[in-house]
Amino acid sequence: MTLDQLHPGGSGIIETVGGEGALRRRLLDMGLTPGTAICVRKVAPMGDPLELFLRGYVLTLRKDDAAKITLKEVVQ
Repeated sequence: MTLDQLHPGGSGIIETVGGEGALRRRLLDMGLTPGTAICVRKVAPMGDPLELFLRGYVLTLRKDDAAKITLKEVVQ
């Protein structure tokens, strides 16, 4: 499953961060690293961007970028 497939309230653990070059480096620098718990708080009315909660802060990410992050889903 990828991050863009989660619905609001859904959460997971990051398994891998895809992308290449500067994009991948930027995602990692924002704290999107393997093993990090992440939760989707909100989705914009048109479906893009996503508001995420991880590491104690809120991050907004475009759906195209979120599709490059694979997750292990957490059942609550």
